[in-house]
Amino acid sequence: MKKSTNIESKPQVRAPEPTVDRIEELAARILSGDILLPKFQRDFVWEKSQIIDLLDSIFNNYPVGSVLLWRSRQELKSERNIADLDIAPTKQDYPVNYLLDGQQRLSTICGALYWRGRDPRSKWNVAFDLRDKRFVHLESLDAPPVHRIRLNRIPDAAAYFQQIAFLEKEEDGQQLAEDARALFNRFKDYKIATVTLHDMSIEAVAPIFERINSKGTPLTIVDLMRAATWSEDFDLVDQISSITDELDEKQFGGVERKTILRSISAAAGGGFSESSIDQLRRHESDRLIAAVNATKSAYQRAVDFLVTELHIPSDRQLPYVNQVVVLGEVFRLLTNPTPVQTEAIKRWFWRTAIAGYFGGWNTGNMAADQAAAKEFAQGVVAEIEASTSAPPAAIWRQREFRSNSAHSKILILLLAFNQPRDLLTGARIDVGRALFHGNAREYHHFFPRDFLKHRGVGARQANSLANFVMLSSASNKIITNRAPSDYLQQVISNAGEGLRDLLQSNLISEEAFEAALNDDYNSFLILRSETVQAEALRLAQW
Repeated sequence: MKKSTNIESKPQVRAPEPTVDRIEELAARILSGDILLPKFQRDFVWEKSQIIDLLDSIFNNYPVGSVLLWRSRQELKSERNIADLDIAPTKQDYPVNYLLDGQQRLSTICGALYWRGRDPRSKWNVAFDLRDKRFVHLESLDAPPVHRIRLNRIPDAAAYFQQIAFLEKEEDGQQLAEDARALFNRFKDYKIATVTLHDMSIEAVAPIFERINSKGTPLTIVDLMRAATWSEDFDLVDQISSITDELDEKQFGGVERKTILRSISAAAGGGFSESSIDQLRRHESDRLIAAVNATKSAYQRAVDFLVTELHIPSDRQLPYVNQVVVLGEVFRLLTNPTPVQTEAIKRWFWRTAIAGYFGGWNTGNMAADQAAAKEFAQGVVAEIEASTSAPPAAIWRQREFRSNSAHSKILILLLAFNQPRDLLTGARIDVGRALFHGNAREYHHFFPRDFLKHRGVGARQANSLANFVMLSSASNKIITNRAPSDYLQQVISNAGEGLRDLLQSNLISEEAFEAALNDDYNSFLILRSETVQAEALRLAQW
């Protein structure tokens, strides 16, 4: 008998169900409690102009995008009123449809069609001007002129057509009545594509959820867990913001919210994975607040370590953001590491960075790293264990320079630590500015790109990491597309007896310099890679 394959042994998940629904009916389902709006945002955030744009698109029969629902019995904190209207209570243990994408659009339809508020300045006080063929916001609760029809009349067909009867008495009444019927039919018949996800856990929904992009605002698992953990005295987004606000004072406010959420999960007694994050829903607010405070203190110590011990000035220069998750766990469990432990943490940082360990960080790695951090903090082991090994020196010539890639950041840090000097002027490069801004303004090709292009060298090889140095923009303009054998004569003349120190500050060996004097690009790359690799291994103490 054949063994079951992995695919066959996985539980079957029902495929997403696409339907086409009338938009008025979707809005009504929100008020009935069948479609719930999780607390991703506490307040409606669309401006009046955006509301008008959406209504105008519907009137003109333009597409307004689809909505995504998640049908589940899991309990998320949801809005209980919208547009001054109460949402009906949901039946106990009854599966509901959480609105993952389309909240602003359906909220707008709900508000415009069903508003019964008493604030004349409300963004839901909307009418359609039959003469001007446009939607307008009213500023009074008084009955508007007969040619302006409030949209909240549409759900009540009898009242709506009674107003049409009055319209027909106007001078241009027949045309106005015809346009009013067209407006009524448009909002009654307008349909929208709906996709419903069935029988999925938060862990399964999260990757789908994170790819949603509505009006340029990506939604993440942080938003999902905000709805799962929300209470009157705990708002997950506000709590995470309290951490990023403090980190921002140290230039590390760009650490991703999801990264911090992993650490909060661990501090609450769970792990780093999304399945562990989901367990936060089971905790009371006091435990969640304690976990946030522990994470905040741990991150403050972790950032101090990054700045003082590793000389990394901002989150822009972190090779891998998830290194902060493990660092945070170490400093949560070990508030005052000894000098020996500090050196071990530094070794771990450089080894995991250079080996690209966090480039494929999975659930198994997360559990292993959390256990390793605990054993290290308890003194059970002298090193933070991680399955890493030194990559070959060839990595520095095989990978391209991109200022946001991990090994580009490592190269930049290696150069910065050696206090590089400008090749032409010999002046110290302002590495603080270069590192802080994290851009490519101070990083230039040693073998000019145009020179290599005319030699038949492709862009990928020309952009090799080993071909980059820190160089002022002024010097780069002087070098332009000159052959190294040409402009390096100026370097030799200007540096004099200080040439060797100048080259060492740029991690260029004398042998690599000789290859460059001969315009031998391949030999230069090999020799420069070996020097960069040696410096990387020194930091990692490999």
